Amino acid sequence: MKKPLIGTAAALLFAGATALAGAPAATASTATTSTNVTSPQAGKAAAVTFAGTVALSNCSGSLVRFPASTANDPALVLSNGHCLESGMPGPGQVVTNQASSRSFTLLNASGGSLGTVKASKMVYGTMTDTDVSIYQLNTTYAAIQSRYGIAPLTVAATHPVQGTSIKVVSGYWKKIYSCSADGFAYRLKEADWTFKDSLRYTSTCNVIGGTSGSPVVDANSGQVVAVNNTINEDGQRCTLNNPCEVDQNGGVTVRKGIGYAQETYIIPACFGAGNKLDLTRAGCTLPRP
Repeated sequence: MKKPLIGTAAALLFAGATALAGAPAATASTATTSTNVTSPQAGKAAAVTFAGTVALSNCSGSLVRFPASTANDPALVLSNGHCLESGMPGPGQVVTNQASSRSFTLLNASGGSLGTVKASKMVYGTMTDTDVSIYQLNTTYAAIQSRYGIAPLTVAATHPVQGTSIKVVSGYWKKIYSCSADGFAYRLKEADWTFKDSLRYTSTCNVIGGTSGSPVVDANSGQVVAVNNTINEDGQRCTLNNPCEVDQNGGVTVRKGIGYAQETYIIPACFGAGNKLDLTRAGCTLPRP
């Protein structure tokens, strides 16, 4: 995994590099005011665009909601744990409810900048079992919809399906990768980190540095099924930037040039009313501090 990219100039120097797909940490259907808020492409096979995605200073991300989220809930941004401004969490480390004023560039359908949204806190971040960060913004979905005309992407609450057409949408690079869910790695090991049940891409999603944190969108439903995080660059075995798959019997498989994402269906169960994190909720399997 690369540490997150530092600014556009530095990013261009690393354009051929991949990440735990990002690089050193830097020092979206229509929302309404009714009970529920929906996603731009939910329920229909529509072209996947940049609407609802964001660009971080060093990675990619997306404005997201859960199936039970409402328009007046505080909005959330999804990215990778290794994209945290505080640096990459160590194995076994889980960070929750930390103050943050991080800024995100909100994008329109064509990838143009609509403006900046800002975090009020970093709700959850880890690189244990998964590679995820979730920020709470200082505004609501309804307010974002009213000001920018952008609604969040919905995080699917069901496991992704092998063979599904997917899109990896990078707000950092303004690039969309198209491929399929090739399968799932029981364990994905990269240096000191181990991820569980990772989604493996077919070869055309050859992600690079800065794509870390990109939403992996089901091309049919328009919902987020995973968050992009790494690729095997050089064919090495289980090293930094060269993740390997480990099966249930301990067998190791190396797939040079193949990228991976961390599934997100486990996340909604860990959030209650008002988009409030509760790791003790029934069905929540995210690692705890």
